[in-house]
Amino acid sequence: MSKSRAKKLREKLTREGNRNPELSRSPFSMLDLNTRRTKTKQEKLNQVKHKKQSFGKDDFQKDCFYLRTNSLIFLLY
Repeated sequence: MSKSRAKKLREKLTREGNRNPELSRSPFSMLDLNTRRTKTKQEKLNQVKHKKQSFGKDDFQKDCFYLRTNSLIFLLY
């Protein structure tokens, strides 16, 4: 992979005896400061709220019925 222009410039400055700008960076620049926490019970329940709706063959037969008129068949939910 090629070097970026900024990295080439930093290396050139250190070769010439000047101060490397990387040393001036904050010690917190490389840290991940995002806070992480586990989900609460309510958040877990909300996450699976709609996942429990199943349209398998058992639920399908319970929730609908056929209506037959002359030559047309309707499927009602």
